[in-house]
Amino acid sequence: MTYQYGMEWSDDAIVLSVRAHGESSAIVEALTRAHGRHLGLVRGGASRRMKPVLQPGNTLQLHWRARLSEHLGSFTVEPGRARAGTLMEGRAALVGLNAFCGVAAAAMPERETHDAVFDVGEILLDAMLEDGIAHWGALYVRWEAGLLDALGFGLDFTQCAATGTTDDLAYVSPRSGRAVSRDAGAIYKERLFALPPFLLGSQNAVTALDIAAGLRLTAYFLLDRVLAPHGRAMPAARLRLGALAGRESVTE
Repeated sequence: MTYQYGMEWSDDAIVLSVRAHGESSAIVEALTRAHGRHLGLVRGGASRRMKPVLQPGNTLQLHWRARLSEHLGSFTVEPGRARAGTLMEGRAALVGLNAFCGVAAAAMPERETHDAVFDVGEILLDAMLEDGIAHWGALYVRWEAGLLDALGFGLDFTQCAATGTTDDLAYVSPRSGRAVSRDAGAIYKERLFALPPFLLGSQNAVTALDIAAGLRLTAYFLLDRVLAPHGRAMPAARLRLGALAGRESVTE
């Protein structure tokens, strides 16, 4: 549920990070459905009652209020979908959760609305409740591809950049972000990214190699087009997710 009136609004939100503020309060960074990535002060957020609620990966109902729109403002919190405890118990799920939170915090402009990024993010976090990257790795790649699209850097898999054909698309050009057919890219394949079939809508089973290839693809464009131009590095948590996918693909 979302509503806004003056310098206050209510919205659904996924907790991305929490840091202590003073003796009893906390500053919460959240991904909201209608107000983008947003920060606010939660009074009493460091209390024993609130700590389990204010955990990354949980969905809350936030009410934000400030005297002026540019102020940090304060959040009041109502518990919603509690996932953090389960996610933190799974080895792969915890890696995925940290990558999701790290990328959303680093890549998304503050207070810029991208409701689809939020909605798919909720689906992704629910999928992570079943531990194991095989269960949610492809969805994570799609979430990052959707984030790139929302930020104006969408990748184009509709046709071959070199020939215009729509058949047998197998690579992605790091220069243009466009697909390249197998034949057209054969002599340059060492310089191109593999295009996993699931990003083309294939109904075939997704392999660990596909997931690893997808994560390499989206990581490159997130760094090259979104993070590096603003002097930001790829979050360490996202690097750990890529390494996990690489290990899974070797053992497949």
